[in-house]
Amino acid sequence: MNVKTQIFAHRGSAGTHPENTMEAFEAALQVGADGIEFDVQLTKDQIPVVIHDETVDRTTNSEGWIKDFTYDELKTLDAGSWYSSEFKQSTIPTLVELLDWASDNSLLLNLELKNGVVRYPGMEKIVLDLISKYKLKDRTIISSFNHYSLVEVHRIDPTIETAILFMEGLYEPWNYAESIGASSLHCFLPVAVPELLVGAYEKGMAVRPFTVNEDKHIYTLIKGGCPGIITDWPEKASIIRDTLVIE
Repeated sequence: MNVKTQIFAHRGSAGTHPENTMEAFEAALQVGADGIEFDVQLTKDQIPVVIHDETVDRTTNSEGWIKDFTYDELKTLDAGSWYSSEFKQSTIPTLVELLDWASDNSLLLNLELKNGVVRYPGMEKIVLDLISKYKLKDRTIISSFNHYSLVEVHRIDPTIETAILFMEGLYEPWNYAESIGASSLHCFLPVAVPELLVGAYEKGMAVRPFTVNEDKHIYTLIKGGCPGIITDWPEKASIIRDTLVIE
């Protein structure tokens, strides 16, 4: 498989910056990532925001569920000091803010719908409408662990790329993905076994394992021609890829 592996920065450059902040996304752009991976949830007033956890407890100076905050309340929170005092001005971005920024660069966007623990009715259409408004559909992959949500995305817009997220060692997952209209496999790194990588390649389906942080795993996947990896350390991954001679 002689493929140039695309590097997606997991929640931005999460190894060097507070995750899912504009600072982390900008850092990913500056160090040569091909794309960014980020998580979307809805506020109490139906504003899509970029944050991984269903609560703000871990990554801000407050506590509570995303669904219980209005955006005006969320935007006052400090989303950077938990990582380093250097980032105390960081805030939780809106999806609009991120898409507006992405309109001025060429990064691929891996948007994860976080609507499993908390179900956000209508989330799919809200997100798709914004992607369409910013004309970023051709650069966007929608992923989720909630595969019912991916089916809804495919129903609304069958032309946007969707990817199933999964943690288990599924047998021939490309067949299942195809059955729900998905065209990519975003699997937990330990289940990205050779049989999966080869089988998906033969079916023309991209595999992008997460979260690929150790040098040996980055090297092995790039050497093997894996279509993409999702990593907290995009700069390191870019250096390994760009210095690797693929035989």
